[in-house]
Amino acid sequence: MKLTALTLILLMSTMVWAQNDEIYLKNYNLKKQIALEGYDPVSYFNGSPLEGKSELKLTFRGAIYFFVNPQNLSTFKINPEKFEPAYGGWCAYAMGETGEKVKIDPKTFKIVNGKLYLFYNFWGNNTLTDWNKDENTLKIKAEQNWKKFLQ
Repeated sequence: MKLTALTLILLMSTMVWAQNDEIYLKNYNLKKQIALEGYDPVSYFNGSPLEGKSELKLTFRGAIYFFVNPQNLSTFKINPEKFEPAYGGWCAYAMGETGEKVKIDPKTFKIVNGKLYLFYNFWGNNTLTDWNKDENTLKIKAEQNWKKFLQ
């Protein structure tokens, strides 16, 4: 009886994890399952986003992350959630302002309280500038809007 209950619990937790991965892949900013347009997530926290190498990759929640060196890959493995971008890697400003998924420039970013935020920066429109004008309000709205995508 105990073995059957344990098996059932493990099966259900696997199903929930798979469902979460499905939501992740559906809503995150990925191109051919590659996150951050191939930039190394750890490099942002080291001060400068760098393009990762396709031979140094790791799949997390179905998304593929590239890394510039084995050390960054190892760092990511220890705590991958720490390095995931806010709002699935979509523009933080747009998520807060309109609740839309808007593409980003992977070199336009900000780290706030240990979280990576990415922004649209094309054609003279750098949304990081607008974000900085009202970050607290936009962040609250963005959190609310992002939750809708994860249901």
